[in-house]
Amino acid sequence: MNPPFISRREMLTRSGMGMGMLGLADATASEVASELHRPRAKQVVHLFMNGGPSHIDTFDPKPLLAKYQGKPLPNPALPTERRTGGALASPFTFKRYGQSGIEVSELFHQTASAHIDDMCIIRSMHADIPNHEPSLLLMNCGDNTQPRPSFGSWVNYGLGTLNENLPGFVVLCPNGFPVVGPKNWRAAFLPGSFQGAHIDTSKTEVSGLIENISNPQPPERQRGQLDLLQKLNARHLTERGPDPNLEARIQSYELAYRMQFEATDAFDLKKEPKYIHEMYGEGVQARQLMITRRLLERGVRFIQAWHAGGQQWDHHSGIESGLRKLCGQWDRPIAAFLADLKQRGMLDDTLVLWGGEFGRTPVAEMPKLDGRDHNHYGFSMWMAGGGVKGGHVHGATDETGFAAVENKVHVHDLHATMLHQLGLDHEKLTYRYAGRDFRLTDVHGRVVKGILA
Repeated sequence: MNPPFISRREMLTRSGMGMGMLGLADATASEVASELHRPRAKQVVHLFMNGGPSHIDTFDPKPLLAKYQGKPLPNPALPTERRTGGALASPFTFKRYGQSGIEVSELFHQTASAHIDDMCIIRSMHADIPNHEPSLLLMNCGDNTQPRPSFGSWVNYGLGTLNENLPGFVVLCPNGFPVVGPKNWRAAFLPGSFQGAHIDTSKTEVSGLIENISNPQPPERQRGQLDLLQKLNARHLTERGPDPNLEARIQSYELAYRMQFEATDAFDLKKEPKYIHEMYGEGVQARQLMITRRLLERGVRFIQAWHAGGQQWDHHSGIESGLRKLCGQWDRPIAAFLADLKQRGMLDDTLVLWGGEFGRTPVAEMPKLDGRDHNHYGFSMWMAGGGVKGGHVHGATDETGFAAVENKVHVHDLHATMLHQLGLDHEKLTYRYAGRDFRLTDVHGRVVKGILA
């Protein structure tokens, strides 16, 4: 069975008026169901540290490793992807922050000092496979191998956009694509208009960030050209019948036209006052998060800010210098971003997620013995805003940090919980394709009530 065709008029209605809930099966069947899924968040920011940041060196202290430095661990070692040796203690100091007294590495001193009581640290995440490609797809699309829509695409399908003049799903990723590229933000079998719009934030000028954003033609002339093109497309649809791919292209042309008048403003950081630039600091990450806040203000529903193309956090060796460099690029901008959202009253209904596709092993990887292998058995992520419980640690790994053992949270559970905070039931947010109903969490997932305020 082909996917149900969504007409241009229906799509504009859905996007412009926030009627994406029509895509849910029985989501508003009763007042009880509505109350159960009262949204606490309306927008999502996903800070993606692709490559697998080490939880043991950032948000999950394991002092026992110092005792066994270079020696076999006391608990039976889980299988690793590569050859590993004895324990590798973290070279970084942990200390307690805030009223909650949560321990965080010195690498995120500024973020923890200012915001630990706003953050929920999930120390019991786990995934399925210790490889980047399937783990990236699982984190972004809910499936290790099959072509499935991304999280941002599902959110926009379910809720619609808050601004017709900008994409509902924006991906900020500098210096090329990460592993598996645009598959991380694809729409798959959902209408193409829900796919993430990639922006290369290594560029500093608006004209470089978005190609062809400037148009020397008068707006009325360009509008006339676009109207003619749309008439030809409409004739094509009439003669050949519904075509979701053509419909998506029609919508993309219209969105591109509207973006010329909105995106130039949204991405122009020269309009930010001096004190904001000083607060965020210099560098790509600072620019990304300033852009992210400006996009949130303009109603972009889902924003991903990637560290960069490639696997920057994949520290198989040189983890001490490597992590210090990368965390140094993010610590100040993240602290500034959360402070900026709070002072503007935006953090309460913005759900911020930080993390990668998996964690790292507590044992050293051979032969250099100064890095860590991939670890999907246990790792950390944190959330802030959007109705999550601040100043809270959920779950735990074992005493060495190898595997999640307490209040375990699978990636499907994370997705279900985030959808819940957006007012969506992960079991009812479905799309019929190829004869069956699909959802982001497939047949898995549960809402983790322990992390919700």
